[in-house]
Amino acid sequence: MTFSIPQLIKNIRRKKSFLCVGLDPDLNLIPKYLLKTSDPVFEFNKLIIDYTQDLCVAYKPNLAFYEKLGPSGLESLKKTLDYISDEHFVIADAKRSDIFNSAKMYADTFYDYFNFDGVTISPYMGVDAVKPFMRENKVVVLLVVTSNKNAFEVQNIISHRGKPMYLELVEKTNNWATDRNMMFVVGATRLSEMSLIRENSPSHFFLVPGVGKQGGDLKKVCDHGFNSSCGLLVNMSRSILYAGTGKSFYEDSRSICLDIQKQMQKELINRNFL
Repeated sequence: MTFSIPQLIKNIRRKKSFLCVGLDPDLNLIPKYLLKTSDPVFEFNKLIIDYTQDLCVAYKPNLAFYEKLGPSGLESLKKTLDYISDEHFVIADAKRSDIFNSAKMYADTFYDYFNFDGVTISPYMGVDAVKPFMRENKVVVLLVVTSNKNAFEVQNIISHRGKPMYLELVEKTNNWATDRNMMFVVGATRLSEMSLIRENSPSHFFLVPGVGKQGGDLKKVCDHGFNSSCGLLVNMSRSILYAGTGKSFYEDSRSICLDIQKQMQKELINRNFL
């Protein structure tokens, strides 16, 4: 796949949505009848994609749910990626970080073999660990402020310059790449941090987890993170994937997506984006 931020913005306008669907299939949670198929993970993902693809602009498989299953899980992931249309931005939620030569091997895997458009990266090891992922028509998705409960214990440590670590990181990484090949992960439950990051990076897109099961509020996210290009990619996983448990679970997933899309359309209109 080849993708660009301008293409993402175009798709947001066309679909009136900035929804990213997280593809995190858990064999303990998917409908039991799918377990009788030859590839339950792919069959589950396929139905989710079939019933959500017109309502979202991106998909984000979390590698943990596939790697846990060994070779068969990675095969299911590859089949899933091949099934997703090229009009969608596809992110590997891999949270990788390593020294330069190892980072290049990760980048080759996600970009050349799996054909992801972007990868979530931990910046803790510095630019050496990030640079191999900076390629033309690819997007580094940098972990900055996450939505988990205790993230602030590290991310909000005050530096010698009197700034929280996450803000130091944003200022530093603004020199590593542009808003056309780097996004920031900013949790929906971290609204004050989101506002400060937006002030320092007015043009970057934010990948925003935490709306839905984790308690994040869509309107508040827009209030704190929206910019002239929308600038938001809101990810939802469990609340969509497991909205229903019966044979027609995908219809319940679509219903949730449709409701979210309508809310997003309203926000886009209210903010003069459409």
